[in-house]
Amino acid sequence: MKILVVGKGGREHALVWKLSQLHKVFCAPGNAGIGRIAECVDINPADIAGLAGYAAQERIELTVVGPEAPLVAGIADEFQGRGLLLFGPSARAARLEGDKSFAKRLMQEQGIPTARFELFDNHDKAKDYLSTHELPVVIKASGLAAGKGAVIAQERDEAEAVLEQMMVEGRFGEAGNSVVIEEFLAGEEASVIGLCDGTRVEMLVSSQDHKPLLDGDKGPNTGGMGAYAPAPVVTSELESRIEEAVFQPLLAGLRKAGIDYRGVIYAGMMLTEDGPKVLEFNCRFGDPETQAVLPLLESDLAELLLACAQGDLADRQARWSNNWAMCVVAASGGYPDSYKKGIPISGDLVGTDDVVVFHAGTRLEEEKVVTSGGRVLGVTGIGKGLRQAQGKAYKALEGIRFEGMFFRRDIGLRGLERLGL
Repeated sequence: MKILVVGKGGREHALVWKLSQLHKVFCAPGNAGIGRIAECVDINPADIAGLAGYAAQERIELTVVGPEAPLVAGIADEFQGRGLLLFGPSARAARLEGDKSFAKRLMQEQGIPTARFELFDNHDKAKDYLSTHELPVVIKASGLAAGKGAVIAQERDEAEAVLEQMMVEGRFGEAGNSVVIEEFLAGEEASVIGLCDGTRVEMLVSSQDHKPLLDGDKGPNTGGMGAYAPAPVVTSELESRIEEAVFQPLLAGLRKAGIDYRGVIYAGMMLTEDGPKVLEFNCRFGDPETQAVLPLLESDLAELLLACAQGDLADRQARWSNNWAMCVVAASGGYPDSYKKGIPISGDLVGTDDVVVFHAGTRLEEEKVVTSGGRVLGVTGIGKGLRQAQGKAYKALEGIRFEGMFFRRDIGLRGLERLGL
């Protein structure tokens, strides 16, 4: 099968890595790591017409979209209009991630467990509401903010400052014109990803992301500093409960709204004392969760994604290995704020049978691999247990260097504690 993957980050490298094991893969635009295993095409993910034209010209049999922005912008609609198969939801369906107000209302209507919330598009009204809200409080930009638009404010002054940054100063651009203010949920987080064909869902193995920048979950939110899979906190019983209480009513609500959802539904869950509650929905694979989940998949990923795009997941079930995988992100100094680019990277940037180095923010410059983003590499270790996977990831990181490089050193500790190790 000829497959086009859209995107250039670590998630896209993981998708290309898995798909290219059995199929011919192209990637637009790709990165230095992706270029080793696929044919990179210099087309911007925002150039929807260009991507569709390329897919038609090259007779691409399936296009897989990594980042959320092209999905929200309607790439699936463009491809469908040209008779091209694409794995990913339509623009209407992608509102699930592109418009948190839409997602929260849908959860409310369908009785999907989530945090209590209020929606605001007026700064003064939002500030008045904040003055009486219990602390800590969660403030979210309603639109797309690259995974950094949610802030947990511990103090009243901090909450008001965050609101000012989002709604007045435009920290996240149009994404912050409207905000969601919701109660803080205590518990352990987990990521549960489902592949959907409009009516059915095939759930992938669970994972756990680490959003804060620093060890001990300190510092600002990032796009994710590491992940491991499976997540011990998500038992088989809990997984079934999430499918019944979250995914099935969500798909039913979307169908009720006339939306045929074909693609990924990512559910960020908080496992509270009152049961699992949804923190957020995304319309694409998680990053860096994908880098921990896909190394455990034994099925042909392309066949699963194709079945979703064709609306026929019936009788298809993903097969998983008994291994564990853990990804640790190596980031540029200064991330998630300003950082240098073009810094040479040394060391093993490919990996071995039980270590995969996924490139997130890299490019080739005069035949040398250099940094081109905040999250530069995702180093994934694979082992018979979580501790073994953790050890392999961190050992591989010891042999990689670039100026300003840093990474969290506590990825996986929560899972090990839950396992009693």
